Amino acid sequence: MASAAEQLAANLNLGVLSKATELKKRIWFTLAALIVYRIGTYIPVPGVDAGVMAEILRQHGSGILGMFDMFTGGALGRMTVFALNIMPYISASIIIQLMSSALPTLEALKKEGESGRKKLNQYTRYLTVLIAIFQAYGIAIGLEGMQGSFGPAVYNAGLFFRVSCVATLVGGTLFLMWLGEQITARGVGNGISLIIFAGIVANVPSALVATLELGRTGALSTVFILAFLLIALAVIAFVVFMERAQRRIPIQYPKRQVGNRMFGGESTHLPLKLNTAGVIPPIFASSLLLLPATFAGFAGGQADDGWVSRISAALAHGQPLYMALYVALIIFFAFFYTAVVFNPAETADNLKKHGGFVPGIRPGQATSDYLDRVLTRLTGVGAVYLCIVCLLPEILISQYGVPFYFGGTSLLIIVSVTMDTVAQVQSHLFAHQYEGLIRKARLGGRGAPRLR
Repeated sequence: MASAAEQLAANLNLGVLSKATELKKRIWFTLAALIVYRIGTYIPVPGVDAGVMAEILRQHGSGILGMFDMFTGGALGRMTVFALNIMPYISASIIIQLMSSALPTLEALKKEGESGRKKLNQYTRYLTVLIAIFQAYGIAIGLEGMQGSFGPAVYNAGLFFRVSCVATLVGGTLFLMWLGEQITARGVGNGISLIIFAGIVANVPSALVATLELGRTGALSTVFILAFLLIALAVIAFVVFMERAQRRIPIQYPKRQVGNRMFGGESTHLPLKLNTAGVIPPIFASSLLLLPATFAGFAGGQADDGWVSRISAALAHGQPLYMALYVALIIFFAFFYTAVVFNPAETADNLKKHGGFVPGIRPGQATSDYLDRVLTRLTGVGAVYLCIVCLLPEILISQYGVPFYFGGTSLLIIVSVTMDTVAQVQSHLFAHQYEGLIRKARLGGRGAPRLR
């Protein structure tokens, strides 16, 4: 048995990858789709001055525009056809998920299985179109009022520009939604997540070049750059460890006799992730805290002495009030979103219906209370972990002058998507190995003598 396991593990190498033709096709399709996405981030919206947009983004990069531009891989700053990226679909998915926990009709659809899931996906697509139209029209109106040192951002403002801008941006979002579904079905990994991943990673080379340039000019010491790289590796390892961490609650199923045979009696476990909420808490917290800075930036000189300007100054990156509110919002959304996506009472009821129970805990309400208590503790630790990862870039930028944003939501997305993609590649490799073993067993069994 040990030699067979060692042989199976030894076969998972490049030689196996060269034989797994289906996996190679999936990887090539995924890479080709991501290349198409990156090409689209450089196709501009008709009628928009790219130079004025770049200037405006430099002025308002500390607000929500800067965060969204990071997720879009620079497409928003260049105002291209993919400026909205896949964010309307993400917003629609979150809204449908929240509504499915509040509305009985959507909750019933969620319990119907595959047919209910298809209906919810259809509702998500419809809502994506509505959100994309609303956001695209807001961008078109905002572009018409933008002015830079080179002139207005829009050459010919008017109804024709608004219609063309909305059609272009909504079409780009729908194309990315379709492309993400194609990657999920015919490629490797989750297509929507990979599109966001590609947008974030696209900014990494320029950030590294800027850091090395600061080291060359003497603005940053070589020792500091080396120490920062070591810290970055340690933080990535820490994020990987915490994202994989889970509490496994043992589940026991009783034995039952059907005729002369015994069934059941197996033991399994219920995995509860340490960070059940994922990247949702940092995204929501960042969006809320960046609203004052965004409003103050677009108000310009009119808000110099107003309350919006004072609030935005107090909530600037690296300020104590900003960090305190950031931590509070992350903790709140971590508990809130975990309560939405995991229902201890429903889980306990399902275990009771199928005869499962936690050893030492009575089925029903006692199991629900136990799961709720364990999940609360896990969520508390997960919220502290999210706060540490999200405060790290604020400290590095404000205290040590690091020229780019390392950590926070972008790092969480990169690590989680990478882990998910690697897991899917490994599952394809194992499936290929098992198919080969089964095929060999069948061929060997044909010529083997049969016992009579």
